[in-house]
Amino acid sequence: MRRPLGVLACLVSVAAVSAPVATAHAAAAPQAECRLTVAAPAVAATGRLQVSADRLDCGDRALVRVRLMRAVAGPDRVVRSGAKRIGDGRVTMTLPCAPGVYYATATDYRGLSAKSKAVRLSCSPAGTPTATPTATATPTASPTAPATPAPSATPTSPGTPPAGGVGTAEENEVVRLTNAERAKGGCQPLKHDAQLRKAAFGHSSDMATQNYFNHTSKDGRSFMDRIRGAGFTGGTAFAENIALGQPTPAAVVSAWMKSSGHRANIMNCKYTVIGVGAAKNAQGRIYWTQNFAAR
Repeated sequence: MRRPLGVLACLVSVAAVSAPVATAHAAAAPQAECRLTVAAPAVAATGRLQVSADRLDCGDRALVRVRLMRAVAGPDRVVRSGAKRIGDGRVTMTLPCAPGVYYATATDYRGLSAKSKAVRLSCSPAGTPTATPTATATPTASPTAPATPAPSATPTSPGTPPAGGVGTAEENEVVRLTNAERAKGGCQPLKHDAQLRKAAFGHSSDMATQNYFNHTSKDGRSFMDRIRGAGFTGGTAFAENIALGQPTPAAVVSAWMKSSGHRANIMNCKYTVIGVGAAKNAQGRIYWTQNFAAR
């Protein structure tokens, strides 16, 4: 398989190998269409490699097969294959993690198929950030997110946004430190945008609540879906950085700047606005999200 540029190493996370495509779907349609999606392989909090596929709005039962593929010289190798008969639901497969470049495929007997983006996993025990490369904007209606179960523990922001302001003190410190790094490269400062902050905090909060770490939400939304869903309109280019476990704004910005993919997002001079969201899980670990846009 041809490997695109911008590969990032990760520890308890994944990093995108290729740029995601921001696809648009109408918020409502006369009739739901059966869909099959598969998430990029990820390293769970347990340290095991996890792959999952979702079958949605199908109304019948089908055998869904998920395959974990490893990109190697020559034909890509099937690492693990598993199948389960489901209606609307999820098939999840876990296995011990070994460093490498992986992607996942899913099929069902109706002929539906899906393929995830490729990711590089290092499987180390400590958490580091993960970034998405720049995505070109496409017109889209704001998606409607499926309902999710009530969380067992409500994540909290490390601080409370001031009245009439954008972001908490910690989130604004991330913006300040990000702009300080951009200034070194001759880039103009980013403005903290309320709608991008809403998208960023919503994703950090969702990851903290549901105990996962990925650019794709558990309900299948991409970062572009979340940005549009927060009410952000217009824009010509977008990107997202996420991180888990860094205890302070300085620590997370430092980690991002030491990674080529995240640094590229931060130092991209065409971006003009940013949203930063930070949320703690029940164990007190902080999930960080940066959303960038060019307007």
